[in-house]
Amino acid sequence: MAINPPIDATQTPAWAALQKHYDELQAEGIDLKKWFAEDADRVEKLSFEAGDLHFDLSKNLIKPETLKLFADLAKDVKLDERIKQQYTGVHINNTEDRAVLHTALRRPVEDEGKYIVDGQDVVKDVRDTLERIYAFAEKVRSGEWRGVTGKKIDTVVNIGIGGSDLGPVMAYEALKPYADAGISARYISNIDPNDLAEKTKGLDPETTLFIIVSKTFTTLETLTNAREARTWLLEELKASGAIDGSDEKNAEAIKKHFVAVSTNLEKVEEFGIDPENAFGFWNWVGGRYSVDSAVGTSLAVVYGPAQFEEFLHGFHEIDEYFANTPFEKNVVALLGLLNVWYRNFFKVASHAVLPYDQYLHRFPAYLQQLTMESNGKSVRWDGTPVTTETGEIFWGEPGTNGQHAFYQLIHQGTQLIPADFIAFANTPNPVKDGDQDVHELFLGNYLAQTKALAFGKTADEVRAEGTPEAIVPARVFKGNRPTTSILGVALTPFSLGELIALYEHITLVEGTVWGLDSYDQWGVELGKQLAKQITPAISKDDDALAAQDASTQSLIKFYREHREF
Repeated sequence: MAINPPIDATQTPAWAALQKHYDELQAEGIDLKKWFAEDADRVEKLSFEAGDLHFDLSKNLIKPETLKLFADLAKDVKLDERIKQQYTGVHINNTEDRAVLHTALRRPVEDEGKYIVDGQDVVKDVRDTLERIYAFAEKVRSGEWRGVTGKKIDTVVNIGIGGSDLGPVMAYEALKPYADAGISARYISNIDPNDLAEKTKGLDPETTLFIIVSKTFTTLETLTNAREARTWLLEELKASGAIDGSDEKNAEAIKKHFVAVSTNLEKVEEFGIDPENAFGFWNWVGGRYSVDSAVGTSLAVVYGPAQFEEFLHGFHEIDEYFANTPFEKNVVALLGLLNVWYRNFFKVASHAVLPYDQYLHRFPAYLQQLTMESNGKSVRWDGTPVTTETGEIFWGEPGTNGQHAFYQLIHQGTQLIPADFIAFANTPNPVKDGDQDVHELFLGNYLAQTKALAFGKTADEVRAEGTPEAIVPARVFKGNRPTTSILGVALTPFSLGELIALYEHITLVEGTVWGLDSYDQWGVELGKQLAKQITPAISKDDDALAAQDASTQSLIKFYREHREF
């Protein structure tokens, strides 16, 4: 099916209406305190439920009527058509001529036979692979799978990079209370030797299982680290007398301590891994959308198949909500359009995601790849230049740590930074400090920050506290700093799946408005290519050095002069 050229959102009636609305709000003066006072139902009108998540948009720089204008823009750019194309396997990743079917990764078994894409029953393919992963995970968890000396596995080490690392490590950290089999995980991604050195420190090779995650089994960083991990394993086992170092014993050890997530079975076998222990995924799964595929095998091992299924159910809950809820009431779509509102009309450059849950401490880093690799582009899907700003910078840290670091800029800085505040009503680790429930103390901060950002503090209020006049200006908070509050019941595998799917679809909404192919990532390729050309020049190849620009030559010469080993 041919993909139509993107619609230029800036030339639509809805965009013109939004511009008029923006101009009117600016002329009137944006005043959240006044808007709340004038509309007793503002919170109700701007609150939503999706799955078991609650969303409060009332502290954003919008009025209830803004939502209709957002919905009109979604209709003008044919967002509904784009959603349908994605869900049904149309090749909307047109620069790579691929379907974009991460939603199929979490479809229930009842959907087998309903989605035939490029001649394949994609749901059946997914479920078949999941069953293999689950069977493997149960073997490791139960102790049926053992290392070369017969010991039970107690640590899995995932080696991957980008989407083959950021998603699994984020989810592993988020779900730690659900680990129930005495198995922990570590994640190696960086080609910097320090990463592997630190992640293998203190490990017992007899109880360690490596999962090499590379679809093609050619990723430079991943395969370099995999070879180094193999060397580490064999040397450690030999040093302890666990194996004699013969080719036969080395091969046996590799088969017992290495599995793969890859479709390149030939290279998997060349490495020494039994192809029976390789779990594949498909070219319609982008790396940053792959945590719920075989890429999440480490999660299935640590948390078990039942919890991984709950994880998938959470994704599917939001997938169905997004696809079937009218845009005027569809909080997933509205949040994407809200980001467009800030990026294109208020000209904001960045967007903070602030989880008030320490287990989500890697969630902002995960979103950085999801959002910025997807929409950090200046060319539309038909090859024409974009017509407006694209791609916010996503960033953040968990509260309350962030409060003592960068919230100063959000509260009193000169730039507007919309922020998503995420929290949960329940904690797996309830504790009291005397009579004080510490989780409630924590949530008090969550609630206080959005209130302070929205409503601020006037000079008169500062003076009324007895503040000396000379420092009154420094203690004024102008307010009208926009936030979205997302509140869940508890951080579970289900709700984590919901959160990830939420931001996946927010990314699609923004990309559709901007006319982007949100699923390719050509911008990461040039640096990789140049690294291959430059690396020989660093240590020995003077001809390669001579071919570099003056700055690169100078830096390499400094390196050569100062390297000590």
